[in-house]
Parts: sequence; C-alpha cells; structure tokens
Amino acid sequence: MHTLRKNRPLRRIVLASAATVSGMVLLLSLKPHTTPAVAGLAASPAPSSSSSPSGTSGTAGGSNGSTGSGGSSGSSGSTTGTRTLTGDSVQTRYGPVQVRVTLTDGKITDVTAVAYPQENPRDQQINAYAVPQLTREALSAQSADIDTVSGATYTSDGYRRSLQSALDSANG
Repeated sequence: MHTLRKNRPLRRIVLASAATVSGMVLLLSLKPHTTPAVAGLAASPAPSSSSSPSGTSGTAGGSNGSTGSGGSSGSSGSTTGTRTLTGDSVQTRYGPVQVRVTLTDGKITDVTAVAYPQENPRDQQINAYAVPQLTREALSAQSADIDTVSGATYTSDGYRRSLQSALDSANG
C-alpha cells in the first residue's frame, strides 16, 4: 500500500502539514554563528595610529550626517606647518564614519579612519580592505574627490564626507 494514495486525501493533508511545521521549526531555530572572540573584537575601539608631531591640532567634531559634500575641493591652503584635523562623524546605514587628516604645508600627508563600522564580522571584513584603499585614494588625490570602493558604498560615502568636512575646516 502506498501512503499517499488519492483515495485518502486527509492523510495527505496531515503529512504535508507535519512536514511544513517541522521545516518551519528547524528554520526558526537556526541562529547566526558568532564566536566570543569576534564579539570581543567588535567592542574594541577603532584603531588610531595618527599623531601630530608638530604644529597645532584642531578638531571639527559633530555627529550630524548631512555636513560635507562629495565635491572635489582640495586642500590648497596657504598655511605652513603640520596640522591634524578631525572631520565630522558621518552616520551611515551601518554605523558612524569619522576621518582624521594630517596636513603638512597644505598637502595631505596622512589620513586615518578614527571610526568606522565594526559591529559584526562582515563589517570587519569589508572595512579591512575598504579603509586602506580609501586612504590610498585620498593621499593620491589630495582631496575628497575619491572613488567609491566596490562593496563598501556606505563606508566610502561616509569617509568622503568626513574627509571633506576636515578639509573644509582647514581652509576656513
């Protein structure tokens, strides 16, 4: 005898319902995997390796996400010496992005991401390659007119806007 014969539709309905319920229970009991070591890394502060060896240090802080533009104004200041400026903290979909810029004689000599999304392993993976690439772009362009890193659109936009706000505070 076959269990799903057409003359027994009630048995067929019961089996289909039981399979559906079992599948839903298994699906809903699945939890994303995070290791305690990775969770501990996400709670640590963003790495910062920039310091100003000489000159003055200014800070332009804030946390509104609308300051700055994606324009191409560079750092063509007429000031001399070394200055370290911190851009606005730009709120992105995945977290805040903030950049610190070191200017020597009006030229960008160092760019450091002070804050960027690190909440989960995927954010860490994306920003591990995106932040250094954005830093290289900024140093070579000598402005905030940098390309977006593929796969890190929100971080790239926040980086660009924070960099532009730091350069704006240096010029004005």
